[in-house]
Formats: sequence, structure tokens, C-alpha cells
Amino acid sequence: MSTVAPAKESSVEDALLRSIRIPPRPSLLLDLQQELREEDPSPRRIAQIIGNDVGMSGALLKLANSPFFGAVRKAKSVEQAINFLGINQCAALLTGLLARQAVGNDGSLNQFWDASARRAQALVFIARRLRIAPPDIAHTFGLFCDIGIPLLMDRFDDYRDTMAAAEADEARGFTAVEDERHSTNHAAIGCLLARNWGLSPDVSWAILHHHDYDVLDDPATDDAIRSLVAASVLAERGIARYHGNRESLEWHKGGEPACRHLGLDADEAEDLLEELHDTFHIDH
Repeated sequence: MSTVAPAKESSVEDALLRSIRIPPRPSLLLDLQQELREEDPSPRRIAQIIGNDVGMSGALLKLANSPFFGAVRKAKSVEQAINFLGINQCAALLTGLLARQAVGNDGSLNQFWDASARRAQALVFIARRLRIAPPDIAHTFGLFCDIGIPLLMDRFDDYRDTMAAAEADEARGFTAVEDERHSTNHAAIGCLLARNWGLSPDVSWAILHHHDYDVLDDPATDDAIRSLVAASVLAERGIARYHGNRESLEWHKGGEPACRHLGLDADEAEDLLEELHDTFHIDH
């Protein structure tokens, strides 16, 4: 597969990366991942690990019982949630909650986290509908896709201006604008965090490439990574439509190669986006 290093080697850029606050992997996540690596992970042991943090337990139960997961029965404990949703899905939910806690959960980031949750919802739907990735992988990718943005906002006072410029640039890729202004970009920072947190390599590399649409036609890159990137283009298109934005520069840049990689013609893509729009009426 294609392995473009997210961190460059010059001393200036090394110093820049050291100046960006990358939250360390939470101990709760490390304990969870160690249990998941066992030959036969124990739902009871996982429930005990999560139960050590009362706040996380409550937040996980709230998510597990949300209408999005369509559970007929409501889980009354973390262990029940694990039994209803599965170990991997609960682990993905917990990882997202830990990211929110580690990166920042004040009011200024509410819109960011809402958008991340919406993207995760969209990617799970697309992954299930097209059978391109396990739902927990799609969910984690959706939540962590733009995780570098709040970290760069914290580091650079003018980063919001950079985002506005990148969103309006019809010719260059989003990350190219970031690189020009800051010598790094949110995809590289997000990939670095994902790797530091021990997330799936498919997730970390898909984060790195999610604005690199040339990768969609690159057979040297793993199909799983390209499928996640392609699905993210469709997800963003669906989210934009949901918010009343019929035009999207990212769709113009990446829509055609994304559909080509996923084997969708124009009508099939439209049908999928319509179905996705319907799922957005389900509250988290």
C-alpha cells in the first residue's frame, strides 16, 4: 500500500509537530485494547474495564440506547450494551467518547463534535449498505477523520482563516492549502493521533488520505483504505445536502473517483444519498 509519512523529517517541521498538542492514549483505551487482543475477549472483563469510569459508562449506555442503533431492548448495564451491540461496536463508541474528552469538550467545539457524530453515522450506513468495511471501523474513521482540526485550531490563531481558504479553493486540495500556510495539515495530525492511540491501520491511513482523491485510483493503496476514503466523500456530500448545501467543492473534486471506486453510477449514488438523508432524521 501507499505509505506517505505524515510527519516530515526536517528539524523545523519536527519542532512544529512537537509544538502541537497530541493527546496521549488514555489508559482506559489501552486496557480495553489489551483485552481485545486476547484470543477470546471477555465481555464481562471489558464491562469491568469500562465500569471503572462512571462517566464513560453512563455516556456509553446513552449512546448504545440511542435510536440510531435501533435496539429493541434498552441496555441497563455496560455488559448488556456489549451483548446487544457487540464488543467491537462498543469499543468504537468508547474510543470516540475518549477522544472527545481528551481533545476538548467545551461549548466552542460542540459544532465540531456534532459534525463528527453525523459523519460517523453516515459512514456506518454506507459501510453496511455497500459492505465495504466493518461498521466499527467505519464509525471510528468517521469520528476521527477531522480530529486534527481542533488540535490545529489550538496551535494556530489563524487556522479558522485557513479552513475558510481551503473550503473556497476550487483548484487545490484542502490539505495543500493547510500545508502552504502551516507546514502541516489536519489529515497528517489526525493520522499521527490515530497511530499513537493504537487505532486500526486502515483508520489511520484513511484519515491521512481522506482529502487525497488521487489515491482512489491508485492500485498500490489497499482497497480497504480507498473504500473508506471514497465513502467519506459520499458521507460529506450527504451531510452537505442535509444542511441545505446542494453544491460542494469536495464533491466536485472527489465525487467521480469515489463513485468509480465504489462501483456506483450516477443514479445509484443519488439513490444512496437519498437513503442516507432519511437516516439523518434518526436522532443520536
